[in-house]
Amino acid sequence: MKEYNIAIFCETRAEWIITAQACFMYNFPLVTLYSTLGGPAIAHGLNETEVTHIITSKDLFQSRLKVSQEVPKLEQIIVVDNKPGTWTDFPKGIRVQSMATVQELGAKPENLSKPRSRPKPTDIAVIMYTSGSTGIPKGVMISHSNLIAGITGMAERIPGLWYTALSHPCSFGHDKYTSTKIKKGSKGDTSVLQPTLMAAVPEIMDRIYKNVMTKVQEMTSVQRTLFVLAYNYKMEQISKGYSTPLCDRLVFRKVRSLLGGKTRVLLSGGAPLSAATQRFMNICFCCPVGQGYGLTETCGAGTISDMWDYSTGRVGAPLVCSEIMLKDWEEGGYHSTDKPNPRGEILIGGPNVTMGYYKNEAKNREDFFVDKNSQRWFCTGDIGEFDPDGCLKIIDRKKDLVKLQAGEYVSLGKVEAVLKNCSLIDNICAYANSDESYVIGFVVPNQKQLMTLAKEKRIVGSWEEICNNPEMEKEVLRIITDAAVAGKLERFEIPKKIRLSAEPWTPETGLVTDAFKLKRKELKTHYQDDIERMYGGK
Repeated sequence: MKEYNIAIFCETRAEWIITAQACFMYNFPLVTLYSTLGGPAIAHGLNETEVTHIITSKDLFQSRLKVSQEVPKLEQIIVVDNKPGTWTDFPKGIRVQSMATVQELGAKPENLSKPRSRPKPTDIAVIMYTSGSTGIPKGVMISHSNLIAGITGMAERIPGLWYTALSHPCSFGHDKYTSTKIKKGSKGDTSVLQPTLMAAVPEIMDRIYKNVMTKVQEMTSVQRTLFVLAYNYKMEQISKGYSTPLCDRLVFRKVRSLLGGKTRVLLSGGAPLSAATQRFMNICFCCPVGQGYGLTETCGAGTISDMWDYSTGRVGAPLVCSEIMLKDWEEGGYHSTDKPNPRGEILIGGPNVTMGYYKNEAKNREDFFVDKNSQRWFCTGDIGEFDPDGCLKIIDRKKDLVKLQAGEYVSLGKVEAVLKNCSLIDNICAYANSDESYVIGFVVPNQKQLMTLAKEKRIVGSWEEICNNPEMEKEVLRIITDAAVAGKLERFEIPKKIRLSAEPWTPETGLVTDAFKLKRKELKTHYQDDIERMYGGK
């Protein structure tokens, strides 16, 4: 059977999983592309992998690609929509079929009896294009054995986790609890799904935390006092290993119902989760909140914290599929010999480490290597620290380090992590030029909090006008500076000037990835005029 690279460029839906399973069974390498990638990035992935067949939706395909111009080798489009027949302007020379039609063809006896090419462990299962925070996305080659290793490692730590759910008698859903497109006044999906296990990126958990805390501030003084007393009491009891069933039932039941009321485990991954948010989720949602650490290049597997571990700020111990070592990073001042805990760049080794980047040998030599024992390793670029019990903390990122004019090193990620806990901030990107002496920042303010502040300062106008008001910038900067001091940032780490952004940063805007990680290059381009203004026109 001829081998094709089959692409799926589609929103999260049942057809996505059906396509993936079919490709795995019949040994067709599956090229995956985030639906929020821009047109040039999508075309790059499809052309690099020489895709001839693509599974997509009509709207997504029409809005993101000009097939005849950008993907000349494409032969067939399989549309997940129910009525693709209404598509009259599809490109000439390309065959268009519905998913239902393809399923009917596959169910015919003559097709069922055809021999199929079963995959070998070393065959490519997926070429996954990452929504990287910089540059053109890279296609990560993931073998079938890589997938099995990653799933095994995660399932051993938390049975029935994620992809393993497909082989268990359970249902799962894609949550839109905090989607930017959800209709105002509608319930989030979690209220309907009532999940027992929920995984989310820190950005989503931070939003939940801030929304609930805003509602707490709106309570009567008696209600607020009761909530704070219960919160502090439960925090103390958790630290001693005790449960608080009465508090859970009387005080936190309403908060817990926001996620359906049946959640047994919450998992966070994709970026570091702040200690404040993690502890809040622990207490108010009455279940363990675990953190995991992994990358596309390691099949998402690396570490996951144990469910009985109620400490914060840690991502757990290595999984059975992974080994982790720390490499000295002289420039950042991190060494594996540091006391009391070793620190350094995180290197992950094991059978879950993928085959490398598709058609990118230069980057493969830079990021991957094989040791003398034939074990494959990936250099993550993240900086970690090991606690005495073998649990890992993510403390920095190599690409986030900037050297200021006077020689001080600033970790932009550290600055952002401290300031994101400020209730006035929905999102923040710290920025610094090496030929300047101070840090600046772009801030997406919390609309409700900022409007309240504007009212206190007697500043009126539309949302955009208030965000563009110099007096509001100064007032928000004052509050941010107080939060930075409270968070123990150094003087040179505190932003000296900021720009308030009226528009939220979503994957659709192209300023953050699908996991809500900042795209620093895109943000710099987007705010270039403001950068020049804040640095005095340089």
